Amino acid sequence: MMVPAKPMSHYPWFIRLFFRKQKKTYGRVLEPGLLWGRSPWVFATVALLYGALNRAGSPLSPALRSLVTVRVSQINHCAFCVDINSATLLKRGVAEEKVLALPDWRTSDLYSDDERLALDYAEAMTITEPGVSENLRARVKARWDDDTIVELTGLIAFQNLSSKFNAALDVPPQGFCMIRKQ
Repeated sequence: MMVPAKPMSHYPWFIRLFFRKQKKTYGRVLEPGLLWGRSPWVFATVALLYGALNRAGSPLSPALRSLVTVRVSQINHCAFCVDINSATLLKRGVAEEKVLALPDWRTSDLYSDDERLALDYAEAMTITEPGVSENLRARVKARWDDDTIVELTGLIAFQNLSSKFNAALDVPPQGFCMIRKQ
């Protein structure tokens, strides 16, 4: 990584509470958390935003949220994000075959219409040229209500923030997803 983690005792107490939760959830403290933790108030804000987007009451299904986060991570070349989000996608019941086909979702018959629309929107937001077209906006608006559109847009924007941060700082994968490439 470009920037090393600080010794654990150098992080404020409230950040160490987040780290304890990460250790309980993932079995270890996440490398990006150690980096974000260098700016404690930013870390706390990012963690709260992640929690809001990943809550059980989201209008987006957990599997759809994970599909979108993995695809954005792939586009942004974030090895850590692809690793952890692919593991989450598998835990949410998505078949390994579907995870492996994600880079080629446009030509695969494994994805539902909703998944295709969400992935199309995620790619348009992430690859800024040409960006989100009026046609795509109309398709999104025809499929989902305004609250769901805001949630999806926020999730994609957050994953862009997260994956670009991690990729720029060269955060390595932490071995969460041991999926077999065929």
